[in-house]
Amino acid sequence: MLIAPASAAPCPDVEVTFARGTNEAPGVGVVGQQFIDALRPQLGGRSVGVYAVNYPAGEDFAPSASAGAPDIHAHVRSMVDACPNTKLVLGGYSLGAAAVDLATIARMPIAGLIPDILNEDEANHVAALALFGNPSDRYLGGPVSTISPWYGAKAIDLCAPGDPVCTPGGALAMPSHDELFSPAHLSYQQSEMPSQAATFVASHL
Repeated sequence: MLIAPASAAPCPDVEVTFARGTNEAPGVGVVGQQFIDALRPQLGGRSVGVYAVNYPAGEDFAPSASAGAPDIHAHVRSMVDACPNTKLVLGGYSLGAAAVDLATIARMPIAGLIPDILNEDEANHVAALALFGNPSDRYLGGPVSTISPWYGAKAIDLCAPGDPVCTPGGALAMPSHDELFSPAHLSYQQSEMPSQAATFVASHL
């Protein structure tokens, strides 16, 4: 009998790839964990894998977000190859949401943000996107849910009331330290938004 190596874990039914926010410790971050914890019970016993985007979530916004996109793309590519039937969920909070934008909807470099986008086949394996405090309105003219033909219908892009990072009409500039650490931008983990996003995502799985 052949013994499979330990690394060859069976493919999960669903996998969440999540990019944490600015200055959060490596892992999926607080908002990401709340989202995943709210999602699991809604999936009726289906297995859920988790991949924490491996990138420097530092305050140097453009280089950090630009480092996240290739990691997201490489991981999705590996999952499409190894586990083609796994439904992929991409998520991110704050800086992490910008990294997801660069892997999904950004078409060209802007303001130092360098995209590394999934191709159409890879995009077809992505069942849903869950984004929180996403600055895409500043750079791309709107949230993923309204501007993306590939992802719009399967994306939820939540902006807390008064959050300066994602409120429409922000300057075409990197979010400042004060904006990133404003009470409104830090309010997601005390809100219903992670659960709201989980319910939306579950409906697409």
